Amino acid sequence: MDAETKGTQCVDVSAVAGGWDHFVRTFLEGYFESHPNFAAGAGRHEFDGRLPDWSPEALAAEGARLHAQRARAAEFDPATLDERRAFEREVLMTVVDSDLFWLETAEWPRRNPIFYTGALDPSLYLTRDYAPLAQRMRAYVDYAKAIPRAAGQIRANLRAPMPRSYAELGAMTTGGFASYYESNVPALFAAVEDTGLQAEFREANAAAAQAMRELSAWFRDQAAAAGTAGPDAENFRMGPDLFARMLRDTERVDVSLEELEEAGRRELARNLATLREACAAFAPGLSVEECFARVEAQKPAGGPVEGARRQLAGLRRFVEEQALVSIPGAEEARVEEAPPYQRWNSAFIDIPGPYECHLPSIYYISPPDPSWTPEEQAQYIPSEADLLFITAHEVWPGHFLQFLHSNRAESEIGRLFVGYGFAEGWAHYSEEMIWEAGFGGGDPRLHIGQLQNALLRNVRYIVALGLHTGNLTIEEAERMFREQAFQDPANARQQAARGTFDPGYLNYTLGKLMFRKLREDWTASRGGRSAWREFHDQALSHGGPPVPLVRKAMMGEVGGLLG
Repeated sequence: MDAETKGTQCVDVSAVAGGWDHFVRTFLEGYFESHPNFAAGAGRHEFDGRLPDWSPEALAAEGARLHAQRARAAEFDPATLDERRAFEREVLMTVVDSDLFWLETAEWPRRNPIFYTGALDPSLYLTRDYAPLAQRMRAYVDYAKAIPRAAGQIRANLRAPMPRSYAELGAMTTGGFASYYESNVPALFAAVEDTGLQAEFREANAAAAQAMRELSAWFRDQAAAAGTAGPDAENFRMGPDLFARMLRDTERVDVSLEELEEAGRRELARNLATLREACAAFAPGLSVEECFARVEAQKPAGGPVEGARRQLAGLRRFVEEQALVSIPGAEEARVEEAPPYQRWNSAFIDIPGPYECHLPSIYYISPPDPSWTPEEQAQYIPSEADLLFITAHEVWPGHFLQFLHSNRAESEIGRLFVGYGFAEGWAHYSEEMIWEAGFGGGDPRLHIGQLQNALLRNVRYIVALGLHTGNLTIEEAERMFREQAFQDPANARQQAARGTFDPGYLNYTLGKLMFRKLREDWTASRGGRSAWREFHDQALSHGGPPVPLVRKAMMGEVGGLLG
């Protein structure tokens, strides 16, 4: 028998490990039932076409389930588990704490449309070729049939009045869904010859579009009402205590708000100083604003989608030649224009889950909003240099490469649950990391592109703290994005509004700071730059847990997160 003596008690380690593994399996199956969209997106296609039940009774039941699962996980003494399972226990408990925070503590189902929008995304059935088209059409029909009930639950759950930015987000996403259902989806399934299925599709799709149009109209009414609601128009603020708890429960970051702000302002000042140096080299005698304008004028030929496609090969080649991090597998990413309902984000990547095999990831780039002025639309398109580091962030060596690693993690929990701070922290860290490794050959124009991305994330960090723990207004946040991140007016508006409904978007810079400090500490006694590949591979091998847990696993301590 594989046993250890703990005090006077003999512990059967193999039995404890087996009990833990059974618990993980039970936990995941329960999670998939409660979040069928998550399960289907991960590649468990027996859950296709289903949406969560968002009725008040079901939300209460989900909270009770999560509390019970956390209590069960806490019963396992980590000292009786091997290193991998003890780490997995910490990650699982963070997943539960994070879900409970958004569900109960922050009351996101009652307050924020973003709680629902990700689950409503039908792209799984439309863009991932995981099954014959007719099978995916069947799944989409089931999904469309579930939309009217979901739309009703969303409207019943959300409290009014809501902040204008929340209402505008809801109107844009649900209106985008309706338009996408009607304008784009029919052509995708036109080749299916099953006439009965086609008739069922038309009926379900029309009902789904109508439900989303009505929900979008309701959100527009809420946005209009927010304009006359006085202080309620800005009732998005979490407050210092709730914001600090968000970081503890979702990212395991237990640092004072003062220390957080000091670290963010120090990073912003560092990048602004570096920008001035880069501009002096690129455009001597010009102001920083004039320098930016010159870089911004150099747009990618053929548009950003074509430009990003050209950039992928060079980025991958650099990662391989410099031995920065291992590339497991031969998967590639495609670049496409973002669908209408997802254009609140300028660029993002959709990566198949760990149960899928050999499916492409899709890096989406949003076109300008046609309602903007022609000048704003032209400014919104990123420059060639800016786009290069957006592509690095999304694909090589950012999100896409990170998910190649996490999808191969030994732990099933690690493969499935990749946190905000880890994913965005790694992707943002990787932008500066390749520049430090020599990417671009020191070209100051490209360095300005890297710094533009860094400053955008730095201002998000400061804005998140200001909007949610201070008295920063949306208008002041917008001005910060224009004056300190050098964003065009449309992007600045979009970024400031996002800070109200996505308070965690400080995680880009927060995660980067934690990764950079961990690299400095871990490689200091292991050869410095020569140990980067080993460091990156070890950090990514954990999947996507909170970075403090990775630090504890690699360094044996959690302190010194930010330097």
